[in-house]
Amino acid sequence: MTRLAVELANTQTLDEHGELVATFFAEHQITPPPGGDYGELPDLVRAALAQWIDGTAPDAVHRLLRDYPPHMHLTDHDGHWHIHYSPDNTPAQHWLGQLIAAQLALIVTGEPSVTLGRCTATNCHNYFVDQSRNRTRRFCTNTCASRTTVAAHRARTTKKP
Repeated sequence: MTRLAVELANTQTLDEHGELVATFFAEHQITPPPGGDYGELPDLVRAALAQWIDGTAPDAVHRLLRDYPPHMHLTDHDGHWHIHYSPDNTPAQHWLGQLIAAQLALIVTGEPSVTLGRCTATNCHNYFVDQSRNRTRRFCTNTCASRTTVAAHRARTTKKP
C-alpha cells in the first residue's frame, strides 16, 4: 500500500496496467477512474509524505483521515485473516484514499517496518519506500543515482581556468 501511495504522489496517477495496481484493483473489484484522474488525492498524499519526511505536523494525514475515513473490517479472501480499510467495489478514488489514509496514519505513529525518503538528486522531488538493508537509500531510482554520480565526477575532473 505504501508503494501505491508513493506512486500516486510521484506520478499524480497510477499505472493501471502495472502489475501491482492491476492485481490490487482486480482483487478488490475496483475500477480505475476514467483517465486515471484521482482528483486532489495525489496532491494530498504528496503533502502527507513531505510533512512526514520533513518532521512537521501531519496535517495532510489528518485531512486524509477526515476526507477518506477508513472503514476497518476483517477479511479472509485470500485464506488468511487481515484488515481491510475499505469495502470492495468502492469507487477507486475513495477506496485508495481510505487505504492510504490508514497506511500513512500507521507510518506517522511509528510503523517500524516502513521507511520513506525523498530523492536527493538535483531537480528530482520524488518519494520512495526504502527497503534497503540498512535503510540509507538516497535516490528514487538508479537513474537519479547515476546522474548524480556522473555529475559529481565531472565536477571533480573538469579543469577550471
